[in-house]
Amino acid sequence: KRVAVSGSGNVAQFAVEKLIELGAVPVSMSDSSGTIYEPEGITLHHLDAIMDLKNNNRGRLVEYLSLSPTGEYYPGCKPWHLPWVEIAMPCATQNELNENDVAALVDGGCILVVEGANMPSTPRAIEVLYKHSVMFAPAKAANAGGVAVSGLEMSQNSQRMKWTREEVDEKLQAIMKEIFSSCKHSAQEYDVSFQAGANIAGFVKVAESMIAQGCV
Repeated sequence: KRVAVSGSGNVAQFAVEKLIELGAVPVSMSDSSGTIYEPEGITLHHLDAIMDLKNNNRGRLVEYLSLSPTGEYYPGCKPWHLPWVEIAMPCATQNELNENDVAALVDGGCILVVEGANMPSTPRAIEVLYKHSVMFAPAKAANAGGVAVSGLEMSQNSQRMKWTREEVDEKLQAIMKEIFSSCKHSAQEYDVSFQAGANIAGFVKVAESMIAQGCV
């Protein structure tokens, strides 16, 4: 699948890394000045250059053009209007994906939007996604991995243990699958959207924890 990713910070960088690992084709990243586009996909070599540019040199993505002969740069643009995008992953900032962006994604063949940033889709954008039957993975579920890994770090510290990167990733995958199953189950049980199912699953988990600890 061809994936448009926004942002170029930690979330976007490691989202692109994981996409490449899983065999997807990430084609874009962005910052507040504009969007870079790799028509044949961002490779690990490209990503290393971007990470060095952003993390070490504190540069802007327009400078990426000097690092890649195949890259394109669109100043002042978000990546949602790029051609032939099947999956969109807003990983930059709040309210970056609006209804006009969603309309462009739908026209380009998008079938799935996965939120990486905190609430990057406007309420109207989400309405348009549902109207066109585009699958939607809300941030509270889709980007829970960061908090989950923090919990794994706490577990390691308390047990005086050290897990390998592969062990942590395996545990994270299990947690994310459980989150998906919980959201799906709640959505089916209450006959609501996956987004509402995520809200319900999150509320139930907190409520059950409070009851178990005698807070209610």
